[in-house]
Amino acid sequence: MKLWGGRFTKETNQLVHNFNASISFDQKFYKQDIRGSIAHVTMLAKQGILTEDEKTQIIDGLLSIEADVENGTLLIDGTSEDIHSFVEANLIERIGDAGKKLHTGRSRNDQVALDMKLYTRDEVKEVDALLKKLLVVLHRIMKENTTTFMPGFTHLQKAQPITLSHHIGAYFEMFKRDRSRLSDIYDRMNYCPLGSGALAGTTYPLDREYTATLLDFAGPTLNSMDSVSDRDYLIEFLSAMSITMMHLSRFCEEIILWNSNEYQFVEIDDAYSTGSSIMPQKKNPDIAELVRGKTGRVYGALTSLLTTMKGLPLAYNKDMQEDKELSFDAIDTVKGCIALFTGMIDTMKFNAPVMEASAKNGFTNATDAADYLVKHGVPFRDAHGIVGQLVLFCIDKNISLDEMTLEEYKAISPVFEDNIYEAISLETCVEKRLTIGAPSETAMNQVIELNEAYLNQ
Repeated sequence: MKLWGGRFTKETNQLVHNFNASISFDQKFYKQDIRGSIAHVTMLAKQGILTEDEKTQIIDGLLSIEADVENGTLLIDGTSEDIHSFVEANLIERIGDAGKKLHTGRSRNDQVALDMKLYTRDEVKEVDALLKKLLVVLHRIMKENTTTFMPGFTHLQKAQPITLSHHIGAYFEMFKRDRSRLSDIYDRMNYCPLGSGALAGTTYPLDREYTATLLDFAGPTLNSMDSVSDRDYLIEFLSAMSITMMHLSRFCEEIILWNSNEYQFVEIDDAYSTGSSIMPQKKNPDIAELVRGKTGRVYGALTSLLTTMKGLPLAYNKDMQEDKELSFDAIDTVKGCIALFTGMIDTMKFNAPVMEASAKNGFTNATDAADYLVKHGVPFRDAHGIVGQLVLFCIDKNISLDEMTLEEYKAISPVFEDNIYEAISLETCVEKRLTIGAPSETAMNQVIELNEAYLNQ
């Protein structure tokens, strides 16, 4: 069944039909299409446009279609142009002429705009729920590792000592921002386009506020032309998901490094690793690598939709059908990546002794040695130069700052005393950093308490 055949005198070329049809992918939101239609006919009956009997027949028919699709007795095939015509054709077949009144006061333009918005709104909630599960896992790791020392890096060079809790906390903040973006998107998109018609509303006395309420929207959209041609919310969602994938990819890159023989900071659980077909010793971080790889796929969906929309005049254009396939794929990809990543990191073991040894063997306490001199009256720029000499001395002797004798310290600067060793110990370097946001156990416990309250909201 076509929703538009009356003006035409011959059948559409089959290749044109196939090229034009969207049923192969927009069937994904059959639930949203049926939900929107139920709200629409409920409003039509309230306004006296349909009788109560017609409303009941249509709603019962729609619910029976939904039930049959879900139990497999009704298959969504490719003969219909789109999910809207599939539902309407089946409704008319089941209930007769009453089904032909379903589309009263509605265009396919505002119908598809509603379906896509309902679907995206549902998916925003699902992605948010998955991110919260990930944050719960990160929160547990943070609580368990406030004294697990490791090196912090800049430029992939060891920089200063931190804790695993502090490092994981950085990603907690990233994913928390991701959830904040989703919340903003949800609030901004949560207005109902149904009732906008093709582009200029309708002469029927629709109650758009009532329809919006039935569908849990904050209210109706305020411009019918914008309503049927707006895909900003989907672009924003793809953008937010791209940022989430970027965060996952950065985290995966670190896990891949940490899992290598050179680092040995972590061991990925067997359930989230694979082996080599030729090298029996290999245990590969394939999940982390695939998440990193699939990031580009999500970026591609965002770029594609931005490119599609950039030249479109008002109002609706068929180009907008391209908002679906890549978006559906990106949403499924992101959900899968978050779920798998959460499982991987939840089961991952951290090698605390190796991390601590790595922090001790990379001059990560050099800044604290400079701070020691500053606290004893040496200008920072001079202290910086003195510690540079210490590092060169250690490199030449193949030792760490901790292993230098006091005499060797004094040979470079007489300011050094016995308490230099306490000042540059790993524990001191970390635990003296007490400001909120720093890696000390005291500061981290403050953040963990805040995170606990956030997760319990």
